[in-house]
Amino acid sequence: MTEPPGRRERKKAATRQKIADAALRLFLERGYDAVGIREVAAEADVAVTTLFSHFASKEALVFEQDEDFEQRLTRAVTGRAPHEPLIPALRREIQAMVRHCTAPGGATIWRMIDGSPALRKYEESMRLRHAETLATAIAAGPGLSRGTTASRTIARFVVDAHALAREAADPDGAVDEIFRMIEAAWEVTRPARPA
Repeated sequence: MTEPPGRRERKKAATRQKIADAALRLFLERGYDAVGIREVAAEADVAVTTLFSHFASKEALVFEQDEDFEQRLTRAVTGRAPHEPLIPALRREIQAMVRHCTAPGGATIWRMIDGSPALRKYEESMRLRHAETLATAIAAGPGLSRGTTASRTIARFVVDAHALAREAADPDGAVDEIFRMIEAAWEVTRPARPA
């Protein structure tokens, strides 16, 4: 059982959320490129140094749930029940994430990201990092017995499934379709049983 966060952790989380909310509000009102870090800090009523203690870059302000996304993918591998198949666990997590991103208001944010070369580049590097973290979890997962290449490939497919489904006209249908292909690829990598 995890302990609830202490006062200090709650205060840090509240400050981080206040900064992220202020940044998103300004970015959506005026455009990502038209807003500077100092303006975000002023809007959130924090010092620029405080902003940078919570976010490494301006781009990170837009992807404030980056770390949570990465942890959720890892937990889908490491936290699944013994003998629970991997791919359905990952599919459920991606489905939940896609639904979150396609909820009302999400399309506006993704249009902003798509319209900014800096944000697209940041998102791509973030997806590569998420895929590497997920691949490490898959390779280390008990009973999964797949090699590094197979683990990295499946991880890339899973992370890309999020982006592809998020952009689809029917996100739920896209998740289903993509994960049928991922399941088939996963099965192909199953080690041969001795004769």
